[in-house]
Amino acid sequence: MGLLDRIARIIRATLGGWVSQAEDPEKILEQTVLDMQEDLIRLRQAVAQAIATQKRTERQQIQAESTAKEWYQRAQLALQKGEETLAREALTRRKTYQDTATALKTQLEQQNSIVNQMKQNMVTLEGKLAEAKTKKDMYIARARSAKASEKLNEMLGNSGMNNSIAAFERMEEKVLELEARSEAIAELNSDSLESRFASLESGNVDAELASMKAQLLGGSTSGSLPAAAPEDPELAKLRMQIEEGG
Repeated sequence: MGLLDRIARIIRATLGGWVSQAEDPEKILEQTVLDMQEDLIRLRQAVAQAIATQKRTERQQIQAESTAKEWYQRAQLALQKGEETLAREALTRRKTYQDTATALKTQLEQQNSIVNQMKQNMVTLEGKLAEAKTKKDMYIARARSAKASEKLNEMLGNSGMNNSIAAFERMEEKVLELEARSEAIAELNSDSLESRFASLESGNVDAELASMKAQLLGGSTSGSLPAAAPEDPELAKLRMQIEEGG
């Protein structure tokens, strides 16, 4: 049952089971493969011993049959010589060896069955071991990945880490707020500068308009205007409004 349990564990166990039992999957897998290799070595030794016993039984059975045959030939010789009593003894000895040969044959058949079963078990274990070796590295890699993921999740779930992330997010919001304020101040400064230049430009227009009014008023008193190019319609309209107002 120990061997079957190990085979079942290495083939059918899941990583969740390993972790939940607080076992180290890598060590368990390595040890399981080593155990299976040792079991295979012992099984091979047992098969070799069973085959050796089988061969010995086979030789004993052949020898018993050969000896029984020799005693039969002796019984024939004794009977030919007229030694009926001696022939009877030879046949009795022959029967003993025949019985031994028959018993050895039955034993040999049983041994053949046992050896065949052991060979079949050995082939099965060899296949399971090969499969375990193939899957071992895969399971170890998955176990390591699961451990790394578990540690990462623990780090992310740690209150200190959460506080650090929250502080980082607050600082990010603070930087965005400072940037928005800076942009607003720059925009206000730009508007103020534009208004100042607009004020200056407006003063120039007023001065120019006052000069033009002075010229127009001066021209109406003297009764003559300086020769000039055709007057602009808008300017002429403005002059007429001023004269009418006077």
